[in-house]
Parts: sequence; structure tokens; C-alpha cells
Amino acid sequence: MGNFLKTQNMFSFGEVAPEFYAANSINGLSVLENMDVLQSGGLKRRSGLKQISQIPNDAILVPFKISETEKYLLVIYGQTIDVYENDVKITSVTNSWNGINLKQIQYAQRFNTIFFVHPDLKPQIFTKDSDGFHIKQFNFHVNQNMSVNIPFMRFDDMDGVSITISNSDIDNNHAVFTTNKDFWSNDWVNERLLVNDIQWIVQSVQNARSVTVYTNSSFSFPGTALYDWYVAAFSNKRGWPMSVSFHQNRLVFGGTKSAPNNLWMSKVGDYTNFDAGTGLDDEAIFLTLLSSQHHQIATIVSSENLQILTSVGEWAILNAPLTPSNVNVKQHTSVGSRTDVYLPPQQIEGATVFISQSGKDVRELDLDDLSQHYNANDLCLLSKHLMNTPVSLAFNQSTHQLFIVMDDGYMAVLNKHPNTEINAWGKYITDGCFKYVSVFDNKTYVVVKRQNNFYLEKFDDDCLDDCQAYNFSYKISALPMIVNNHNPKKVRARKMSVRVINTKTLFINNYRVEIPNYIYEPDNPGYSGDLSLNLLGCQINTIEPLWTLSSDEQLNATILSVTVDGWYSI
Repeated sequence: MGNFLKTQNMFSFGEVAPEFYAANSINGLSVLENMDVLQSGGLKRRSGLKQISQIPNDAILVPFKISETEKYLLVIYGQTIDVYENDVKITSVTNSWNGINLKQIQYAQRFNTIFFVHPDLKPQIFTKDSDGFHIKQFNFHVNQNMSVNIPFMRFDDMDGVSITISNSDIDNNHAVFTTNKDFWSNDWVNERLLVNDIQWIVQSVQNARSVTVYTNSSFSFPGTALYDWYVAAFSNKRGWPMSVSFHQNRLVFGGTKSAPNNLWMSKVGDYTNFDAGTGLDDEAIFLTLLSSQHHQIATIVSSENLQILTSVGEWAILNAPLTPSNVNVKQHTSVGSRTDVYLPPQQIEGATVFISQSGKDVRELDLDDLSQHYNANDLCLLSKHLMNTPVSLAFNQSTHQLFIVMDDGYMAVLNKHPNTEINAWGKYITDGCFKYVSVFDNKTYVVVKRQNNFYLEKFDDDCLDDCQAYNFSYKISALPMIVNNHNPKKVRARKMSVRVINTKTLFINNYRVEIPNYIYEPDNPGYSGDLSLNLLGCQINTIEPLWTLSSDEQLNATILSVTVDGWYSI
């Protein structure tokens, strides 16, 4: 038996998983709900939510900042894009995205245009001009002979298939392509082919070995069957780009259903031109990620280098400038990313933070000291119990917080302050379910489902509750007591003291702590000092937290440290 006086004045790791409860050196908690870890290591009750508007359905949020005076938030649901300015809906635009999974849409912005891609949808461009907001299909550059500068390639099902060109009874622009084996089906209609250096479009399918095609170029009839022919890399049959970015003034497309590990880069400064030409420095680039494993490109990130995140690993192209003859691409790590939903990687302190394929890791892709190799450090090593099928994430640079929405409706929140070594995870809960999160103009916006309705909301420091309609409580609980490197069998707490600032509500183990009445005046920021409670009782099951601080009152609370005076036995 012995006495102890134990103070915790840093909560640097936030809520940690039970397997770390016996680690004596961890400044963490067993529960951290609806509180943020400050840069100082203290704790503050989270901001409340302000309701912006009700929306018809679940939605994704896309920031669209053109300049300091033109800043818009796009709320996308179904076939509608609502445009918000200063939290007011100013217009709606109808799109053609019928029946697709919006959570797979990826996007990249260049000036006043956003490029949207989806594996089942031809790329779309959303623009703002003097006439308002518009959306239309992305089209590749059209040449004088009506050919287009789309990339072409060969697919595995084309191996050993030859084409013989013969005359058509229609006119001089039509021909008949006959293959040496069954190959054609009705879904080839309107597909674009490159045969004998001429672009052709399939007009009709006659049978499994014969199609009628047409071209706007003059052509001759080769005397032999052609095995060296190509099809458009992007189409309704082969699929459309899954990911998009801009890098070194090139538009970059990554992966399709039929070519999952391929990457295409446009001509420099000409985003509709994917003609490789003769391989000049500014011409288009096409490459394949070669590996013994099957890779599906999940997303691409333009940072200091071009980073390519795939289903089984992380690649990078380190060249600067990037040219067709100078492409150094290699795999650096083997974590992998999800491809069934778009979880946009976030830039944090110069590193790229992404969610792993398993959904249990939050990784930080960062260059080593020699800037030659990337490492993928785990940011949630101590808190994997909070990771439960992430569906959305965003980083707020102004608050140093990474928000990750989970499939079951709560948000895991990382408070990250490298200067004071704060890497603290906690949980946000509201009366309803978080569905999506985005950061726009230094504010954190969320889509929330409440009583089968969906709302656009944002966190606001001036709000003490959620939307003036829903109360929320905060709760923090200690890790199991360790005294003098021992796990005590029995603990008795004689007194507990909590140092607070600007606090108006506090419960210790569900007992209200008395705070001077004067702090409840409207202009009073709250009590600052030490609040204490005596005779907390005896605890035998010491794996349970010795203390829990909480409150369901919609008032401010900031906790700096917790001190417990008592005795123990082992």
C-alpha cells in the first residue's frame, strides 16, 4: 500500500486503443468525445454546428475557389449541383450523372474550371464565366480531318486478332473490318479504332467477325491482315478515367476499368490534346505501372512530385521537368488505397495523408531526408479502434484538424500540432449521422442526416449546441491507473483537482462540480482556476478509468490538467 499524487497535464495522444492501456509513457485517454486537444496539450469542448440549409438527399461537397472574391461551395446530389456563396444557395445546375455512385467522383480544379471524372462517365467540366455556371462533357481536341487527340492502346483481348480492310457498298468513307476470330459485339458501336494510322468509328456490327466503320481520312486497302491496331483508351466499352489531377501544366488521367494501372498526361498547356506525337518534350505521355501484382490506380496527387496511389501500393514520378523521354516512376511503399470510394488525400505539413486499403490506417506519405524515397508512416497507430470504414475526409489547415467520417455516422478527428508533438485522435458525435465532410474557406462543412432528413451544416465557434436544436455532451476518461510502474489492484481517490480556464460546466464521475455563480453572467467567459471534488471512493476494477470528466450542458469547458491524490495497493 502507498500514497500517490498523480497529475496529467498533457493529452497528446487523445483516445488510445485498449491494447495500449498498460503503456506507462502514453499521455492519452480511454475516451475522448466531442473535445479537441489544443496545441498546449489541454482539452476544449468542440464547436457547435450551424445549420446552413436542408438538402434533398445525401450529397458530396466540392470547394470551388476562383479568387479571393469568388468562392463557392458545390453541393452535389443526384443530377443536381447546388452552388452556395456565403452560405446562401445562389443557383442550381443540372448534370447528366444519372445512376452513378457520387462517392466515386474525383475532381481537379484549374482556374475557373473543375474537371470531374468517374469510371462510368465521360469526363465533365464545370465552369464559371460571365454568364454563370455551366457543366458539359469534356471533349478531346478535334483535328481538321475530324480525328481526335485521344490516347489509343492495345488491350489483352486484342492479342492475336487481325483486321482485314475491305470495301463497303455505302461510300468511299466507309469500309468493312473483318477479324480472324469472333471479336465484335453490339457494344462496339460508336467505338473509335486506330487502324493503319487512321482513326475509324464503328457504325454497325454485322456479325461476330465483321463490322462496318467510317472515317474522314483517305485510305487504301492493305494487301495483308493487320495485327498492329489499337482502340481508344477511354470509351463506354473500355471505361473512363477514374482519377484526375494537374501536374506541371499537364492534365493527368489515371486508370480505367479496362486499363487500371495506366496513366495518361496531356500535352503541356493543352489539356484536350493527348497525342504522343514524336515524343517531343511538351507532347503527351503514356505509361503503365509495371508490377507482379495487379494495380488499380485509386487516385493521383500533384505535390512536389506526381504521386500515384494504387490499390496495393504508392508510386511516385520524381522527375522535374517531366518529359516523354524522362519518366522515372517507381513504387515506394506497399500500403494501398481504396478504389470503391474517393477519399481525397490531404496535404498536411508537406506530406500526403491518405486512408489505407484496409480502412484501418491513416498514412502519411513523406520523402526521406535525401528526397529520394517515400515512407508511409502510420498516423493512427495508437487509435485504430476509431477507424471503422472511412467514407470521407478533409483537413482544416487553420484549426490543424483532420476529419474522417465513418460509415456508421461518427467522425474521428485528429488534432495535429507537430511543434508540440500533439497527435491526438478523438471522436465527434451528434444527434444524427455525419455523412460527408469538406473544408471550404477555412471552415469545416458537413452533410448530416437527422431524422431521415439531410442538412448542410458547418462548425461555428459561436455555437454552443448543434443547430440550435440538438444538444451534445462531452466526455473524457482516464487511462487505467499505473503507479510507480505498477498496475494497482485497488485504488482509493481522496481528492481530485481539475485546472480549467473559461469553463462553465464540469462533472467529475457524474458529480457536478460547484462553480461560482458570477461566471454565468452572459459576458463572463467562464471560470479559470482549480475545481476539486473530495472522497471519490474506492476502485477495485482498476482496468476501468479512475475518473471521467463530462457535461451535457451546452456551456464552454477547457481543461488544462487533472490531479488525483490517493492511495493504492498491489
